[in-house]
Amino acid sequence: MKRILVVDDEVGALTLIGIMLDRGGFEVVKAQSAAQALSLLERESVDLIILDIMMPLMDGIELCAAIRQMPRFAQTPILILSSRSDSDSVIRAMDAGATSYLPKPILHHDLVSKVRSLLNLNAVER
Repeated sequence: MKRILVVDDEVGALTLIGIMLDRGGFEVVKAQSAAQALSLLERESVDLIILDIMMPLMDGIELCAAIRQMPRFAQTPILILSSRSDSDSVIRAMDAGATSYLPKPILHHDLVSKVRSLLNLNAVER
């Protein structure tokens, strides 16, 4: 089972995304801050990382750049999932090393399809 780290400071969003991914057949690990995510990544491995942009102290774009500096996660897919969909935010996220970007709100099917695509999983694999 593929492990996905979801980082979002909003508990409701974290819970909803977690449910969607769990129903999609993934193991979900959650963090409510960039610091918590970085600490978790020092101890554990994940197959994909989903980040929100708007978080206090260190935003998702800064966190993305920090993760890319970690050799173990240099090639791990990073999906930015944010309510900010302006071109500047998207460009900054991609420049920081994001693999892909999706706007919130997100539908279950769209999220699971994107995650499967980023992990190179076909529809029948679980």
